Amino acid sequence: MKFLHTSDWHIGRQFHSVSLLDDQKAVLAQLVEYLRENPVDAIIIAGDIYDRSVPPTAAIELMNHFVSQVCDELKVPIILIPGNHDGAQRLGFGSSQMKGAGLHILSSFEDMCRPVVIDTDAGEVAFYGMPYNDPEMVRHYFKQPVSTFDDAHKFLAGEIKSRFSPKQKNVLISHCFVDGAIESESERPLCIGGSERVSHEHFVDFDYVALGHLHQPQKKGQEFIRYSGSLMKYSFSEQHQKKGVTLVEFDKNGFKSATHIDLKAPHQMRIIEGELNNIIEQAKEDPNHDDYLLVRLMDTHAILNPMEKLRSVYPNVLHIDKPGMLIGVEKELAAATLSRSEVDMFRDFFKETQNADLSHEQDEAISDLIMQLSRQ
Repeated sequence: MKFLHTSDWHIGRQFHSVSLLDDQKAVLAQLVEYLRENPVDAIIIAGDIYDRSVPPTAAIELMNHFVSQVCDELKVPIILIPGNHDGAQRLGFGSSQMKGAGLHILSSFEDMCRPVVIDTDAGEVAFYGMPYNDPEMVRHYFKQPVSTFDDAHKFLAGEIKSRFSPKQKNVLISHCFVDGAIESESERPLCIGGSERVSHEHFVDFDYVALGHLHQPQKKGQEFIRYSGSLMKYSFSEQHQKKGVTLVEFDKNGFKSATHIDLKAPHQMRIIEGELNNIIEQAKEDPNHDDYLLVRLMDTHAILNPMEKLRSVYPNVLHIDKPGMLIGVEKELAAATLSRSEVDMFRDFFKETQNADLSHEQDEAISDLIMQLSRQ
C-alpha cells in the first residue's frame, strides 16, 4: 500500500510582492504527472492548502483543477485537513457531498473522530485527520482543562486512539509544531513564546504521522513521524532544501518506508553574494538567471541604482542587502560614520554617474561647499 504525504502548498502566496501562482501551477502539474506514472492509494495533504483563509479566485481555480485531475481522472482519493493559514469552515464547505467523489476534507473535531478507511493489499488503513487547533478550541469543544498546545494534542491523540480498531493500521494527519523540529523563515508562528510546541511522544502509537506546518522535510522522534515539507521554496532561508512530497509505503506489518520525491519549481530561490561587477559578469554564464534572488553586495562604496543594474541580467532580483557598506564599521556606529562622510559619498556618486574620479579642483570645491553647508 502506498500513499503520498504532502503539506503547506500555500496556493496564492506572494513573495516580495511577486505572485508564485504560476510556479505552484507548474509544480502541481509535475505532481499529477508523477501520479499518472506511479499510482498510489491516496494523497494526504496536512494543512495550509491556501496561503490565507480567504484565498484569491485564481488560487481556488488551481486547487479545483488539481482535484478534478486527481479524483475524477485518476480516481485517487485526496484526504486533507486545514492548517493555520486556512479557514477551516470555508475549506470544509460541502465536504459531506464531496466524499463520494473521493475528496475527504476533515475540517472539524467531528470529522477527526470518523476516519477515512481505505482497504488495501496491506489491509485496512484508517486515516484520522486532526485539523489545526489551539488549546482554547479544544477547551471549548471538549470541556477539558487544557492550557497548552501540548495538552491539547495529547488529549486529541488520546481521543483518536480510543477509536482504534485492531484490524486496522492507523495514520494521523496533523498540522502542528513538534518540539525540536527545524523551522524556516516562511512559517507563520502559531503563537508567541514557544508554547505552541508539541511532544512527538503523543503520536508513537500510530503507524504513520503525516505532519504539516514546518517547511523543511524531516522526521522527528521516529522514522514514521514526518514532515513532508512545503510544496516549494517560500523563503531564501530554504534555498538548500529539497522540496517535493513523501512517498509512504505500508506492508502487512504497517510502516515500511518513506521516500522523498523531488518536485522543482521553475524559479528557485537563491542567495548570491559578491561585488556588483563580478555578479553581473557571472550572470552571463548562469543558466538559471531567472531564479528569484536575494543579492548581497559586498562593494564598500556607494552604487547608483544597483537594483536596475542587477535586474538587467537577473530580472527576478527581489531584494538587495549591502553588508559591504559596513565592513570594518560597528553596526551601532554605522549611521554616525555615514553622516561624517558626505564628501566620500559624493566622490562615489560622481564616479558612478560619470565613470571618472573628481579632479583635484572639483574635489576641493565640493569639500568647501559641504563644509559651508554643515556650518549653517
